[in-house]
Amino acid sequence: MTTDERTAYDFAVLRLVPHPHLERWWPIGVVLHARTTEFLGARVLTDPAELRRLAPELDVERLVRYLENWLAIAEGREGAGAVAHYPPSERFHWLTCPRSDVLQASAVRRGVTDDLEQTLARLWEEQVAG
Repeated sequence: MTTDERTAYDFAVLRLVPHPHLERWWPIGVVLHARTTEFLGARVLTDPAELRRLAPELDVERLVRYLENWLAIAEGREGAGAVAHYPPSERFHWLTCPRSDVLQASAVRRGVTDDLEQTLARLWEEQVAG
């Protein structure tokens, strides 16, 4: 692809913040949005054993349900509630809005790419899995 065919995107990292007042967190997901193509993709850690290792004091089963619903909203799945029916841009902003909760999004960052799926995979590896 030429640089004329590259796509601008925004992304944020989903953070697990077991004790928001301590400001300690672990990256457990990533969401990527490209307005011009209406692309919204996300990946999130839902392995109970890994989540329990990061935050043993939390109700991990409930946390997994929240994370699965967060992913369902990102994907616009039926049954994920009213927000899942919003356009991709609005869902991205809802998923990344500031919260003082156990699940928080990082600041939104920007980039350009010629392959959104590959960029989502790379961000997952760099920000979460790595």
